[in-house]
Amino acid sequence: MRFRFLAVCFWIAFAAFFAWDWTHSEPVNVRAEPPLIAAGSGVAPSGGHCASTF
Repeated sequence: MRFRFLAVCFWIAFAAFFAWDWTHSEPVNVRAEPPLIAAGSGVAPSGGHCASTF
C-alpha cells in the first residue's frame, strides 16, 4: 500500500512539474534550430574545458 501511495505521489509531482514547465517556458522556434543532419558541423568550441584538444 505504501508503494502505491509513493507511486501516485511521484506521478502527481511529475505531472505538476511538467505542467509548470509547459506554462513557464517559451515556445521552441523549430526554424531557428539547426537540422539534425548538421549536428556537430559548426564552429569548434573554445574555452577552458579540460578535454579540449585545441
